[in-house]
Amino acid sequence: MPTAIKSHLLPKRLRTYEPRETERMAELTGVEFAAFYQRAIAFAVDAVVALFLLLIAAAGVGFAIHFYRVAHGDNSSVNIRIGREDELGKVILNVVTPVLYFGLSTFFGNGRTPGKRLMGIRVVSLVHEHMTLWHSIERALGYGAAALEFGFGFAQYFIHPYRRTVEDRIAETIVVKEKSLRQCLSRIHSNLSE
Repeated sequence: MPTAIKSHLLPKRLRTYEPRETERMAELTGVEFAAFYQRAIAFAVDAVVALFLLLIAAAGVGFAIHFYRVAHGDNSSVNIRIGREDELGKVILNVVTPVLYFGLSTFFGNGRTPGKRLMGIRVVSLVHEHMTLWHSIERALGYGAAALEFGFGFAQYFIHPYRRTVEDRIAETIVVKEKSLRQCLSRIHSNLSE
């Protein structure tokens, strides 16, 4: 039988509930949500960019292998194929590439992937002021969860009162219009400076 942890030995932050996200949520009050079509177009743009980057990476690997072989006296050609028998290639193509692209572009863009920038929308964390790497990766994995539900995870946009899809709920985010977010945050900062 496990021994009970004496509460007086725990740091105060572990003994009491302190909802930090409530303050962040209050900061976002009044921000306008991104429309579904904006999110869909941004996703499509990002998917094309991710595919393009994957093709460039595959070509780079092919050239590197070719030059390595030539440098070591092997003049045979290089054929890179991802076929049915290549399970690692499938995993890289279907999982690793989208997670890296969407996760890293969301993190480094602080919620703005190239497609979202184009559409003037942004992913915003309900917990943190800036998107963390973990939230960004969670959100990228959430796209897979939404797709696994035969697309119903994306259609939940129309059902959820805060227009949150599966990836938003997994990563504790919302997608908003950039202009509206800037207005909201400038209003908060002007109130704080007074």
